[in-house]
Amino acid sequence: MCGIVGYLGLKEAYPILINGLRRLEYRGYDSAGVALINGGINLYKTKGKVSELEAFVVDKNTKGTVGIAHTRWATHGEPNEINAHPHFSESEKLALIHNGIIENYNVIKEKLIKSGVKFTSHTDTEVLIQFIEFIQKAEKVDLVKATQLALSQVVGAYAIVIVSRDEPDMMIAARNGSPLVIGIGKDEFHIASDASPIIEYTRDVVYLDDEEIAIIKRNEKLQIKTLKDQQKTPFVEKLELDLCALEKEGYEHFMLKEIFEQPKSIRDSIRGRLNIERDTIAMAGIIDFEQRFLNARRIIFTAAGTSWHAALVGEYLIEELARISVEVEYASEFRYRNPIIDERDVVIAISQSGETADTLAAMRLAKSKGALIYSICNVVGSSIARLSDAGSFTHAGPEIGVASTKAFTAQVTVLTLIALLLAQKKGTISKSKFNQLINELDTIPSKVEETLKVSEQVREMAKIFTYTRNFLYLGRGYNFPVALEGALKLKEISYIHAEGYPAAEMKHGPIALIDKKMPVVVIAPVSGIYDKVVSNIQEIKARKGKVIAIVSKGDKIVSALSDYVIEIPHTDEVLSPLLSVIPLQLLSYYIAVMRDCEIDQPRNLAKSVTVE
Repeated sequence: MCGIVGYLGLKEAYPILINGLRRLEYRGYDSAGVALINGGINLYKTKGKVSELEAFVVDKNTKGTVGIAHTRWATHGEPNEINAHPHFSESEKLALIHNGIIENYNVIKEKLIKSGVKFTSHTDTEVLIQFIEFIQKAEKVDLVKATQLALSQVVGAYAIVIVSRDEPDMMIAARNGSPLVIGIGKDEFHIASDASPIIEYTRDVVYLDDEEIAIIKRNEKLQIKTLKDQQKTPFVEKLELDLCALEKEGYEHFMLKEIFEQPKSIRDSIRGRLNIERDTIAMAGIIDFEQRFLNARRIIFTAAGTSWHAALVGEYLIEELARISVEVEYASEFRYRNPIIDERDVVIAISQSGETADTLAAMRLAKSKGALIYSICNVVGSSIARLSDAGSFTHAGPEIGVASTKAFTAQVTVLTLIALLLAQKKGTISKSKFNQLINELDTIPSKVEETLKVSEQVREMAKIFTYTRNFLYLGRGYNFPVALEGALKLKEISYIHAEGYPAAEMKHGPIALIDKKMPVVVIAPVSGIYDKVVSNIQEIKARKGKVIAIVSKGDKIVSALSDYVIEIPHTDEVLSPLLSVIPLQLLSYYIAVMRDCEIDQPRNLAKSVTVE
């Protein structure tokens, strides 16, 4: 969950590294640092954001054409200057940046302390660079070999970059379980946790695989070896990323920009897959494994956070339309509960980044049991995409705001396409119903545009709830997962406690919380259980709760019962989450703005959870 940047070339490294850190700050922002080779290693780091690092080094020597930089989300050791990266070895001849967790760091640290090594931080990262230097001295080997030997004894996840005072024209990079990409330019190399810092310099990239080490030297071609010293041929790929997608383009925050990008991201996720003229859906990954899907004993979704909520919508979709049994699992729990799984199962992993550590681990477990592994993610070249047997990309474009918005609706869009395709193949949906739903899905981007027009209404409403301490979100059927997602968004960026429930479950506990100070968001578009939701609202009003209702345009009954009403366009119940979630995203955003919260970089959170 940390941001890694490295540069080796002919240009001054510092401006490139700082620019890269700004691009990656969504991955972590509690401390930052930079190390530059210029005779020795000039290392500067500070607690806080990248802007604070820039202020700190304003009068320092930042010369050099080789360097590494890091923005941190703390795992081991509190956020402070000492624990910030880069970390020196004891001799200060080596410096290292790291994303991940070294699980057996304590065992290694105790061994090093007994050998006389002194430590200055409380991080697992310092243990690793000290260990590499210790091996280099003890075994009398070069830095590449020392790194291979050290990493062969490490347990955990890592993406690392090392620079050496004694070898100023070389960098070493390695990965296992944490992403790392190398950009190849003219007489220069760029290294980063993802492609966003690289795209403005080159489109030629190499994604390192697990247990691979890259040796990057000035005036030489990129070398890749495994931990066992097997030589690998670098596979160069072309980046397909729009640089302007990484900018705010006039919006105050990335989150607001990404909310308003949803008509495009949904449209892009449909494009090339849905053919209205021919009444067909084409998804290569599904077709390649058609019989495995159609004959599956069950489909198991594994995901975390917002992606888990999208998976819940997927469960409703696939079970209703395709009549295949579905289970939705938290990836973090799935891998530790000895699940019953075999070759008759299909496991679908959902992740915005494609790097979520728990989801990757769950996939590996399922794969070892013979299950078919399918993925839905947003990042080409990501670890989850590469580990899968097949998959679908969401085409949402880069999502920089930590609180996910357009990724959710893109994931639900792809899940809808999968459910409809499987239903058509299985014959569990009539031709007329299939045609109705694909035609309605084709209109969803324009209906999202219409829904976004409630933005100013929601902004005014947010003023009323700025100082509220608790919220309830209620939904039924397809909109129960939307209630969970709305509550999560509010918690993430406004720091207001919120809980999502199936509306009928309110009577089984949460109703005890309802009074005149408790706002209750009820998601109540037209559906087959509309009357049931009306009854739930009457129960809230009987206890003087304040109801904020999300309703279909022209609704009379729920609107008359509610204190505040937000209308969304009519659509089929199956597709309603794609519209009903939009006002909830806006509500959380505007409440957070009113509370003067950090919108794109909320406290304690990072965008890509690449550690357990």
